[in-house]
Amino acid sequence: MFTGIIETLGTIQKIEKEGTNLHFTIASSISNELKIDQSIAHNGVCLTVVAQEGDTHVVTAIEETLVRSSLGQLKEGSVVNLERCMKASDRVDGHFVQGHVDQTGVCKQVEERNGSWYFYFTFEQKEHVVVEKGSITIDGTSLTVVEAKEGALSVAIIPYTYEHTVFHSYEVGSIVNLEFDIIGKYITRLFERQQKVVSKYSRRT
Repeated sequence: MFTGIIETLGTIQKIEKEGTNLHFTIASSISNELKIDQSIAHNGVCLTVVAQEGDTHVVTAIEETLVRSSLGQLKEGSVVNLERCMKASDRVDGHFVQGHVDQTGVCKQVEERNGSWYFYFTFEQKEHVVVEKGSITIDGTSLTVVEAKEGALSVAIIPYTYEHTVFHSYEVGSIVNLEFDIIGKYITRLFERQQKVVSKYSRRT
């Protein structure tokens, strides 16, 4: 479990392909503190540390992860958001984040407004619910939705977040990882099941 508060940035040093998997070697300021089998979110994707040496660590992304997220588009030199899993005693400064990416989104517009930045994204509308003032995780960063429409949303970024996450690298066309709020997903699923029950009962009567 994560909170969506990015600890630091990491740089992809090496990418190795093995079958349908990709092994990423990443250099960061926290890599020397990591242990094998530890969970860490990379652009919002929960991955397990499989090797660690000096200021680098290695994680592996399987085909399912590469298809569902934007990790397959990373290159050597790419910068990623990093967050270690939360401790049970930690404050939840963001919101509860699983590190399980639901789908990717596309940056459609970047707008600077008096020192802050507004980012507009589109995505494939599925069963997930995005609401204004609700929570959204974009590349592992916990954010509040400013505006929500069908298949589109916007967020506002303060200067600190802009500088200390990968948001400063976004441009029109950038692909990002989206994880929708877990509470919204459960409520949506329960509502769908209830609708099916009502529909089935209505047909019988």
